[in-house]
Amino acid sequence: MLNFYRNRTMADRRRIIIDTDPGQDDAIAIMLALASPELDVLGLVSVAGNVPVRQTAANACKILELAGRRDIPVHAGCARPVRRDPVTAEHVHGQTGMDGPALPEPTLRPAAQHGVDFLIDTIRAHPDHTVTVVTLGPMTNLAMAVIKAPDIATRVERVVSMGGAYAECGNITPSAEFNMFADPDAADIVLRSRMPLTLVPLDVTHRFLVTAPRLDQLRALRGQCAGAAAEMLGFSGRFDLAKYGWDGAPLHDPCTIGWLLAPDLFTGREVNVAVEVASPLMQGATAVDWWHVTDRPRNALFLRDVDSDGLWSLLMDRLSRLP
Repeated sequence: MLNFYRNRTMADRRRIIIDTDPGQDDAIAIMLALASPELDVLGLVSVAGNVPVRQTAANACKILELAGRRDIPVHAGCARPVRRDPVTAEHVHGQTGMDGPALPEPTLRPAAQHGVDFLIDTIRAHPDHTVTVVTLGPMTNLAMAVIKAPDIATRVERVVSMGGAYAECGNITPSAEFNMFADPDAADIVLRSRMPLTLVPLDVTHRFLVTAPRLDQLRALRGQCAGAAAEMLGFSGRFDLAKYGWDGAPLHDPCTIGWLLAPDLFTGREVNVAVEVASPLMQGATAVDWWHVTDRPRNALFLRDVDSDGLWSLLMDRLSRLP
């Protein structure tokens, strides 16, 4: 599987924008993208999610500096959901969002342009269907970009989002996954936009576990990025291990980049997905029409399973290339 896309030329690389709320697992997803020559990372856009947007922007800068990629711009995006109060997850990720390693304050600073405008301008600046947007947090920025510039919905190549759940129900409420719960209105806008969409839900990420042997393997890699990644997962994993009682903690966001690099490691199907925005009890729950029992149009490739060993091997191979 590690040979997937290896023959792509530099001019043939897939252009991506990563919309993120780092988050330890976001950090590792970004590292995976930076270490993959198949991908051309055009920029990082931060969003309020795991921690407030000012902190997620600073965290994005820290990751780029750690990886020696100060050439990639960071743009701070929306500071709150479309129409709800902010929801954060310091109880999982710590006060910085990336607790674990003692990373220095970055000298890299976010660009002046708002993240929503960066999304719009960058998608418009490239030929149609050549920019993919990867959302690792709430979809607020992308939803606002579609509201402000509806034409980008027909220009974007694809959206790949970590979010939602089918059989796994929820991880922040009994019925909802965190990213969907934090801004269900934004998710609703994106799901209705008709942009080509791949959803990477809890059904997949709960199968990609960082077990103790895998964490030891990560710790054995050389390089400051791998070392920081191991410390991050050592911190955030304690919460999930206690919560689920499994032999490893789920590693969510890297699955999005993993799908871009090696989609044959994943299985899923084209279905209709809708998100609940009206019910307080079910806020953010995703209704997945897996068996096509309605006439609602199929609006997402909804993934259900992953070759966990194959994806872990890919992640280790790529992280070993970083400084």
